[in-house]
Amino acid sequence: MSNYNLHLTHPRHPKTTGSVSEKIRARLVAAKARFHANDNIADFVQEGELNQLVEEVEGKLASVLDSLVIDTENDHNSKETARRVAKMYVHEIFKGRYTKLPQITEFPNASKLNELMIVGPITVRSACSHHLCPVIGKVWVGVLPNEDTNIIGLSKYARLTEWIMSRPQIQEEAVIQLADLIEQKTQPDGLAIVMEATHFCMTWRGVKDMDNKMINSVMRGSFLTNPELRQEFLSLIPR
Repeated sequence: MSNYNLHLTHPRHPKTTGSVSEKIRARLVAAKARFHANDNIADFVQEGELNQLVEEVEGKLASVLDSLVIDTENDHNSKETARRVAKMYVHEIFKGRYTKLPQITEFPNASKLNELMIVGPITVRSACSHHLCPVIGKVWVGVLPNEDTNIIGLSKYARLTEWIMSRPQIQEEAVIQLADLIEQKTQPDGLAIVMEATHFCMTWRGVKDMDNKMINSVMRGSFLTNPELRQEFLSLIPR
């Protein structure tokens, strides 16, 4: 039996016969497609199913609130909480899982640009896949364009970043996913990404270290092989 079938019958993932989540999961399993927290599964979601998913998630969140002994029937502050949180997960903070890659307009590199370009800081709003706590930070993207490949508009880097980050993430994996996507779209001679973020799983819970930050980077192509270019990029990031 494959791991995908095991996932369907695991006691922590009980079947809900006929539910929209089961239908989506069945398509993923049939295609042997991965559906980790930071994966995009938009190709397996049919029209109208996201609203059904909100309804399903709302019902399950209502059960969670009941188990937390919160009187959602009489507490006016939490009466609609399950609905609000379900919509927030599906349509906002996790939307990068359920929506297709945004349209990215490409332009010919008519001027044969081949000098360092830096985009940022791009605001990052994500969620830690361990505790679903917020991850808030910034991303800087350094690009050394290839003279013979297309380039994309500055705002498109922000769109690609939002699409990758709007799903439960681990920062180390998120920057790699973002680098892979930008590299695929622009095929530059060099690509560098630096992300700096505060993780609420360390400031809101756990050690409660309010000054905690994590910084990591990905270097590709010329940024990896040319120390001077890498140093120029890092020195120009206003931190």
